[in-house]
Amino acid sequence: MDQTHVAGEIEADQVLLTEKQVLDRLGEMAAQIEADYEGKDLLLVGVLKGAVMVMADLARSLNRHVEMDWMAVSSYGSGTKSSGVVRILKDLDTDIKDRHVLVVEDIIDTGLTLSWLITNLKSRGPASVEIATLLRKPEAVTMDVDVTYVGFDIPNAFVVGYGLDYDEKYRNLRCIGTLSPHVYS
Repeated sequence: MDQTHVAGEIEADQVLLTEKQVLDRLGEMAAQIEADYEGKDLLLVGVLKGAVMVMADLARSLNRHVEMDWMAVSSYGSGTKSSGVVRILKDLDTDIKDRHVLVVEDIIDTGLTLSWLITNLKSRGPASVEIATLLRKPEAVTMDVDVTYVGFDIPNAFVVGYGLDYDEKYRNLRCIGTLSPHVYS
């Protein structure tokens, strides 16, 4: 689905990143990840549901073997702001003790959920835990989180597409755009 399918909900001037821009940047991030993890066994941990598109395209951009696992954590519900309360909805199937773990996120907003998740993962004894995110909102961050790989810094607006949703819609939008307020007001 592209922005023509959601005309009036995401205007052309509200498209922040095209699919090509996203794919190009994920390719650049993959090259850096390959260099940084050369000779190391790497486990990608995607954070469901938003990171599905990012994880798939990042993994396909890597020219090496990687394992993948998934976690689902929630702090949003159907609203547009983080609740700050984190729940594990699906835990890892893989034991991460002594493993090099790269957490793959779609977006870092306040950083509260991710901070909690990283603390949780580090308590399991991995060799390392690093973070890769497609998007980060520097103006919204309230919890300092050390992010190793950042695709793009974006304004503090409610964005959808490329895995990001509003009320489970817009995840399959190929671009990333700002959702018009009339949709969620």
